[in-house]
Amino acid sequence: MKEALSVLCLVLLVSVLEAAVTKPKFGDFIECLRYRTSPENPITDSISIADNTTTFLSSYLSYTKNKRYSSPNFKKLLAIVAAKHVSHVQATVVCAKTNGIQLRIRSGGHDLEGLSYRSSVPFVILDMFNLRTINVDVSSKKAWVQAGATLGELYVKINEASQTLAFPAGVCPTVGVGGHISGGGYGNLMRKFGITVDHVIDAQLIDVNGKLLNRATMGEDLFWAIRGGGGASFGVILSWKINLVEVPKILTVFKVNKTLEQGGTDVLYKWQLVATKFPDDLFMRAWPQIVNGTKRGKRTIAVVFYAQFLGPAEKLMAIMNQRLPELGLKREDCHEMSWFNTTLFWADYPVGTPKSVLLDRPTNPGFFKSKSDYVKTPIPKEGLEKLWETMFKFNNIVWMQFNAYGGVMDRIPATATAFPHRKGNMFKVQYSTTWLDANATETSLSMMKELYEVAEPYVSSNPREAFFNYRDIDIGSNPSSETDVDEAKIYGYKYFLGNLKRLMQVKAKYDPENFFKNEQSIPPVRVM
Repeated sequence: MKEALSVLCLVLLVSVLEAAVTKPKFGDFIECLRYRTSPENPITDSISIADNTTTFLSSYLSYTKNKRYSSPNFKKLLAIVAAKHVSHVQATVVCAKTNGIQLRIRSGGHDLEGLSYRSSVPFVILDMFNLRTINVDVSSKKAWVQAGATLGELYVKINEASQTLAFPAGVCPTVGVGGHISGGGYGNLMRKFGITVDHVIDAQLIDVNGKLLNRATMGEDLFWAIRGGGGASFGVILSWKINLVEVPKILTVFKVNKTLEQGGTDVLYKWQLVATKFPDDLFMRAWPQIVNGTKRGKRTIAVVFYAQFLGPAEKLMAIMNQRLPELGLKREDCHEMSWFNTTLFWADYPVGTPKSVLLDRPTNPGFFKSKSDYVKTPIPKEGLEKLWETMFKFNNIVWMQFNAYGGVMDRIPATATAFPHRKGNMFKVQYSTTWLDANATETSLSMMKELYEVAEPYVSSNPREAFFNYRDIDIGSNPSSETDVDEAKIYGYKYFLGNLKRLMQVKAKYDPENFFKNEQSIPPVRVM
């Protein structure tokens, strides 16, 4: 009993000490914000003090996409600053740094591990969603887009300006532009045009001193790093200047399912052999997932083949009949449409859905966990069957997504940007599971680890590569408060391969005291 009381007293003492340290500092932080912003652009209405009120919880949850983290840590989260002006961002950075408060930066809230809105040390969330201006210049085929805009908003703006311009980014319309681009976001145009960072020509960034920098003033090293190395290790991305790409007026898409009973495994094996060798105009995703079988109570796996072709259906049919006749593609499976309408198709909206749906910012978080891999050689059929066996063990929704590489991705050097996963990859895999009940979390996370282990013999190794935008804390992480270099190298080499060395040097140059950090940030290391 005496020991229990001693422990309780110690816990209370630590809590009191923490409060003593953070509360005055927090008061200074708030005063600093007001001092560093002008009456013309007041910051007061942008600050939500962390408390257990409906107003604050609504502010926190509005961009909390993973329900695993839907309960804020009130002992550590001090406030949310929803910046409405560049000066708000500058003030938040300077005031947090001055007062020893950690900063987490949230654009769309799609960080798969929630690192943009959670920490185990006193911190403030800098929400960017109000900074969402997009300016498209058709004559120069360029656009400026602020970090808080979503991909859906960007696509709508491009479509309003032109029917034949596009941007090679992702298919989820609610993803925030800030994080998506900085991590090397990709989409169904990547075999033809590469990925997001291959089309960034300028950027605005708030550095650790609160200075607003662009490409000319930040220098080429930092500009290189934020294109694929993630922005949150280096500063706050305010906006991107991007090159838009020319696409035909008519594209063709299809979605065809093959269950195991229909020979799905054989078709997927053949897909591996041909998908990277298709013409650059054709992107094809294979998406194995658990579905209900034809017999009641029985489940099977359907491999869903999604494709997009920069051209008419007849030409696509000819390619498929020659390269992958096993799919049995029919003309009625193919749908011709504009590039903009393909963004609705890939987001799984039915034909005829108004484009305004891409402007929605739904707040319907779910429980989920994702992991990633890169595949260099075809997975044998027996390997695929082992993956199916493991998927059947899940009691909830589970899928894998195979995204074909090749095309221009083979021709862009691994060092051109900080994003390194280029030549030599057949496809990228995303594993994902979702569930509805919080009580299923432990089992679901365990099953994902098992699926990942089963895949190990068939994927890249030394290191086992991972995609930074599919954040995965299992591959290595640091505490919130410090960045151990040896631990950082474990996850860093998986995400960035040989580019990690340069990224660490850039970090040491521009943020030597490591203010911008999270559990998987880049450490400041001057490599000789």
